[in-house]
Amino acid sequence: MKQILALAVLLLGGIIARAQKQISATSPDGQTKVTVTLSDRIYYDVESHGEQLFQRCHIGMTLRDRTLGEKPVLKGKKVTTVNETIAPVHPLKASQVANHYTLLTLTFSGNYKVEWRIYDDGLAYRFQTALKGDIEVMGEDGIWQLAAPCRLVLQQPGGFKTSCEEEYSVVASDQWKSGDRMSELPILVMGDRQKVLISEFDLFDYPGAFLQSCEGNAFAIIQPKTPLEYEDQGDRSQRILKEADYVAKTSGTRSFPWRYMLVTQRDGQLAENAMPVRLAPANAIGDTGWIGVGQTCWDWLNGIPFGPDVKFKSGINLDTYKYFVDFAARNGVGYMLMDEGWALDTRDPFRTNPEVHLPELIAYGKQKGVGIIVWLPWLTVEHHMDLFERFEQWGIRGVKIDFMDRQDQWMVNFYERVAREAAKHHIFIDFHGAFHPSGLDYKYPNVLTYEGVRGMEYNGSCKPDNSVWLPFIRNAAGPMDYTPGSMLNYQPEVHHGNRPICAGVGTKAFNMAVFVLFESNLQMLMDNPCRYDQWPDCRDFLTSVPVNWDETRVLAAEAGQYCVTAKRKGHKWFVGGITNSTERDLQLKLDFLPAGKQFTMTSFADGVNANVIAMDYLRQESKVGNSTTLSIHMARNGGWCCRIDLE
Repeated sequence: MKQILALAVLLLGGIIARAQKQISATSPDGQTKVTVTLSDRIYYDVESHGEQLFQRCHIGMTLRDRTLGEKPVLKGKKVTTVNETIAPVHPLKASQVANHYTLLTLTFSGNYKVEWRIYDDGLAYRFQTALKGDIEVMGEDGIWQLAAPCRLVLQQPGGFKTSCEEEYSVVASDQWKSGDRMSELPILVMGDRQKVLISEFDLFDYPGAFLQSCEGNAFAIIQPKTPLEYEDQGDRSQRILKEADYVAKTSGTRSFPWRYMLVTQRDGQLAENAMPVRLAPANAIGDTGWIGVGQTCWDWLNGIPFGPDVKFKSGINLDTYKYFVDFAARNGVGYMLMDEGWALDTRDPFRTNPEVHLPELIAYGKQKGVGIIVWLPWLTVEHHMDLFERFEQWGIRGVKIDFMDRQDQWMVNFYERVAREAAKHHIFIDFHGAFHPSGLDYKYPNVLTYEGVRGMEYNGSCKPDNSVWLPFIRNAAGPMDYTPGSMLNYQPEVHHGNRPICAGVGTKAFNMAVFVLFESNLQMLMDNPCRYDQWPDCRDFLTSVPVNWDETRVLAAEAGQYCVTAKRKGHKWFVGGITNSTERDLQLKLDFLPAGKQFTMTSFADGVNANVIAMDYLRQESKVGNSTTLSIHMARNGGWCCRIDLE
């Protein structure tokens, strides 16, 4: 009897083995391995540097009439290696990015493929279909199953309608319950040895993904349904009246978004991440020479100039905006952003506030070499898509579009329609009230930045304990409109100040360092010119910081604790470092500098009393070289930054 049972077990094992097919592929360095198992569905495991990270994850896509990935029948397998160099239009981290990966393409019966890229520092997968006509996607079967419990860093909204500005939550994976709030992307998986950043890219004509707990150390993709009927709510929002039962109706022949996992063994790799560049779609607009990245003045938080040089009544008027333009011109700042109030009615972009005299201001700015950007709610843009043609005639350079607060298929398509129409008329875009960057800014490089972050607009609730996560999570996904540069600074427990006199939480050195550390192709100077002129040494440093870089190196980092990063533009280096509510003492080696040369370093550090008086800072000049090791101190909620110039 025992022999019969043993034979039965062997036969059953053989049947299961034949029913399952395994395909493996490794990264170019052999350290990251993906194993795909085909049985009742498509499963995959991920191993990196000898550690199992994910196991029995599964993927699929449910259409109206079939499920891709269900009982998959493999028709073909192809493994190739790609090794190329990419030069991004707007190099947020580096002017040259290596794109070296193993490409695994699995072709299945039913006219679909799953494409995998396995990098030395991560992996990505996506579905590709070749189906006739349009298809209705009911949802995705995308499950991440962790191999072991760990901590998750999540951004958890109350629903699909969100501006993606929630504070981060650190949650134990085995304590995230199915009934708890979902999370936006990206999320950070915090293992003991390695960390994994999970996000999406190449998102077009398809809803953005959220993640929801499945319990048991697993989480799944969840997406908003496609809205069918809606009505305006005021000047900047919509009420959805009717939704489809599908998440997308789209072409049957297409590539779907990448689901990517950046796998890191040191935390600094998260902030150096180039995965978005490597997964990005091609530029669709051709010539980009007319697009000017750079810094901009801004009036929303601190728009009332005052002081001995202000001889006019400040407000939303021509004299005030000329004051901002004059400051920009004196300091090499390329733009002035006019927020709400420049138009007589937020619903009508063609009737300007007569106190502003917009044509005169645009001409004045052009004479001074300063371009004008204007703010609008997204509904106004939707109802007046011809405004880009008019704005081009007026001479406006860019538009800040606000309050989308959704990422269903309709809204994702709105973003692309706006980017395409604006590009036709040589206008760039800052998407505010937006979700995370997902590839649109590469297809349409006139999209310079996105909000989708708890930034300085939150005043006292924009705290360093939350902001210190940003280089590792939000900024790792793409450009971020954090609106930095406050000159009025408080420790969190004593912070006060609201429009028109807003202040930053954290020390002055913290608020200067984020100007180097945080990445955006359009970087805001959130404070008033009169306050910058009160601290000319700080002003001159901030206005000298580039927004695009040739090289980025993280010098010291621990996710959620501190981050110090060096960035090079040409022959100049800048370093920016911040910490959370714990003060730090760090040693920084400057061995990234060319050997045999001497440099002048201008640094800004927390003053001896910055733990209490956040305004306290120390500016120093010193000589440094390749063999220099710096000892830096950052107060609680503090920072440190410098510029290094070749003599």
